[in-house]
Amino acid sequence: MKLSVVTTLYRSAPTIGEFHRRVIAAAEAITHDIEVVMVNDGSPDHSLDLALDLHRADPRVVVVDLARNFGHHKALMTGLAHATGELVFLIDSDLEEQPEDLAEFYRRFEQGDCDVVYGMRETRRGGFFARIPGALFFTLADLLSDHPLPRNVFTARLMTRDYVRALIRHRDREFVIAHLWQLTGFRQQAIFLNKLSLSPSDYSIKHRMELAIRHITTTSTKLLYLVFYTGILISGASAAVILYFLCRYFFYGVAVDGFTSVIISIWFLGGLTTLILGVLGIYMANIMAETKRRPYTIVRRVHRANNAIAGSSNMLREQGHAQRQDAGAPR
Repeated sequence: MKLSVVTTLYRSAPTIGEFHRRVIAAAEAITHDIEVVMVNDGSPDHSLDLALDLHRADPRVVVVDLARNFGHHKALMTGLAHATGELVFLIDSDLEEQPEDLAEFYRRFEQGDCDVVYGMRETRRGGFFARIPGALFFTLADLLSDHPLPRNVFTARLMTRDYVRALIRHRDREFVIAHLWQLTGFRQQAIFLNKLSLSPSDYSIKHRMELAIRHITTTSTKLLYLVFYTGILISGASAAVILYFLCRYFFYGVAVDGFTSVIISIWFLGGLTTLILGVLGIYMANIMAETKRRPYTIVRRVHRANNAIAGSSNMLREQGHAQRQDAGAPR
């Protein structure tokens, strides 16, 4: 059995050495047939140089160097596409998710009733005010999305190759990876673990809002239906108001006076029209991004030991074959 460990590098220079040592020790307790796939996501520090030093010292380390920064989720998917193991362990390299937890994942996996074991924490880190942005993000996603996102999940997860092969067949250009994890299906089981808080979260309120908007506008029809029903509600209310004023004028001779109601109506309807056009514009922008069919990452170079190149080529060939089958399938 071969075990692949997949991680991404972005400002990871302070932790990459310790991460490699600890994850190798955890993996060797399961099998000695190991590879560690490190995806350099355009890191501005010297993470790539350190990863290449590890590659030269340990041929089990595979370094996938992306042409620029494409984002955490897309880098993870690229790393999974280059993994060749029968089991794949996905984990961040910042050591907040502990490599030693691999033993817990494997023990749960050995029960034989699942294809994926993923980590969860019971509560989010930080105090009340620190948890507000995350709570708003998930609340907004749950209200407006067709597919609510699972809460408090780790990146860390142990997966079979069959599941990974199915996961990387998704061809979305704009996505939230937690949604794809869930959408892929298979038998998934959660285990509760502790996650350290070694540094402030990189996900600011602005970033979380952008992530929520991207998830909703690429997966949800609820927002479009909400816009439609809002238009019906306003049209009905407007018709009722017009009917009321006409009846008042014909039966009581009271005409509509003043400009306040007119101005308020214009501002309200103008703002609503702008909002609706904005929502539709976001949807059209996402459609444009998807129809361009651009690769969601560009790999500059893969640094891999010669004896492992064939396995990687087979995995990527399988992915390309699956995508060609999808493209040619009747819709």
